[in-house]
Amino acid sequence: MCNQINGVRGLMTLIKMEEILISSKCGPRWFFKWDISPEEHVEFLYRTLWVRFHYGHSDIFDRIFHITRGGISKASKVINLNQDIFAGFNSTLRQGFITHHEYIQVGKGHDTGMNQISLYEAKDAIGNGEQTLSRDVYRLGQRFDFYRMLSFYFTTVGFYFSSMITVLTVYVFLYGRIYVVLSGVEREILQNRNIHQSKTLEEALATQSIVQLGLLLVLPMVMEIGLEKGFRTALGDFIIMQLQLASVFFTFQLGTKAHYYGRTLLHGGSKYRPTGRGFVVFHATFADNYRRYSRSHFVKGLEILILLIVYEVYGSSYRSSHLYLFITISMWFLATSWLFAPFLFNPYGFDWQKTVDDWTDWKRWMGNRGGIGISPHKSWEFWWDEENDHLKYSNLRGKILEIILAFRFFVYQYGIVYHMDITHHNKDLLVFGLSWAALIIIFILLKASQMVSLKRQRIGTDFNLMFRILKALRFLGFLAVMTVLFVVYGLTISDLLAAIISFMPSGWAIILIAQTFKVCLKGSQLWDSVKELSRAYEYVMGLIIFLPIVILSWVPHASECQTRLLFNEAFSRGLQISMILAGKWAAYKSD
Repeated sequence: MCNQINGVRGLMTLIKMEEILISSKCGPRWFFKWDISPEEHVEFLYRTLWVRFHYGHSDIFDRIFHITRGGISKASKVINLNQDIFAGFNSTLRQGFITHHEYIQVGKGHDTGMNQISLYEAKDAIGNGEQTLSRDVYRLGQRFDFYRMLSFYFTTVGFYFSSMITVLTVYVFLYGRIYVVLSGVEREILQNRNIHQSKTLEEALATQSIVQLGLLLVLPMVMEIGLEKGFRTALGDFIIMQLQLASVFFTFQLGTKAHYYGRTLLHGGSKYRPTGRGFVVFHATFADNYRRYSRSHFVKGLEILILLIVYEVYGSSYRSSHLYLFITISMWFLATSWLFAPFLFNPYGFDWQKTVDDWTDWKRWMGNRGGIGISPHKSWEFWWDEENDHLKYSNLRGKILEIILAFRFFVYQYGIVYHMDITHHNKDLLVFGLSWAALIIIFILLKASQMVSLKRQRIGTDFNLMFRILKALRFLGFLAVMTVLFVVYGLTISDLLAAIISFMPSGWAIILIAQTFKVCLKGSQLWDSVKELSRAYEYVMGLIIFLPIVILSWVPHASECQTRLLFNEAFSRGLQISMILAGKWAAYKSD
């Protein structure tokens, strides 16, 4: 044993007395030494799989020894997010081993809420993304044999890579099914008499939807609790976990891991995210939740929701079987979890007064133009610029991939346009070009309306009559165009809804592509138009997410039921006490 160190972090909460020994065993990686004393506890990751790289915590670490074995951390602060795991990589590359012998069990902990856990998961996902891109992981992969490579994958970045692949599989499945429906392939298969109808595959997909919900993943937990406390207790614990929406929580965290890991692989630009050590019995405002989860969950959840709606609308007219509902039920669950989980696990999430205050605060944040020294928590513009900072330092490969991924919305628009009644089943490419012409005209009208509003604010009240005449002419022109489209060209109400569903994602794709060219466009009129268009999208997205919260806030005793159902008794008592104290403080201020 080359070196060892004993220690306990001062601020840890002592569970029971323990001594922690961390050592690096020298020698070639094929050297196995089994003559250990019975007192030593040999861990599975070290002695069997030989893939233990991390030692636990940075305060319990022999720094001087590992400096001689390649160093502790990287020189770049960007990739040094997973504390000092690179020290374990360096020691392993030099044919060393990382062991961890436990004699005293020590634990530390602090109160954590939904937002703190999400920040921690984001930090870990970003760190694993930087590990995936590092030379250390590449060199380890080149030197390991096949079996040790498998252990290395599943004990380091494999979990986050699998999470990203799981989410990407949902996108590939939905866009594939949308293509099959909109192209007419599914209709031809189901209605053509010459094609032999077989529902075997559809029934197999319906039955495996139970697996998609992750119910098999709970079997190890049920078996462990059943062996220790009895299977009746295990079944009761499982039911309580489902009533407390544990599945919603872990599905939401899946989106956190996939988003930050994938974005780090594409663009890099990781940064440390402090999780905080404050008291968590407090209500997070709607603006706070929107800032945290807008890009990672809300945008993706709405996209999946729109794809599911389009798949059901354009496919249900000729589909007789309802087994497809079982096939897509896990995706409906995924989309709703990503959209509403932060509010379900938010104390006072459905309190009416809190909801009113949240709406006022969110409108103030969205409308604040900002200024010098204004933080992103006070202005939407500064938050929007900060949210796109990762594209500023991205390389050419990352930007090209971002643009290619944004083109999926244009393909989606292409499929829906040809199903509108106004096209009269015309399949010419000119129809798609006319749809783009209509989209460009809409953007020009919105820009003109914005410029008119700005000039009205600058000029004052002397030209109010002229501006009102312009608004009236604009309304009459819009009414005339819509009348011609309805009467002459056969436009229908369903076409209007289809146009909204089709053009909204295309506008978002234009915003994503423009953001990749931020360096070239910043400071121009075009960039200001992109910013205002993005603000309009944020308003619409916020309204869609906020509407169910308002409805649940109208329901009597919804907030109390949420608190009792999702939180334990001590936490619920804390909420009630904080409510009483807040009432006394409000009464004191009024006096």
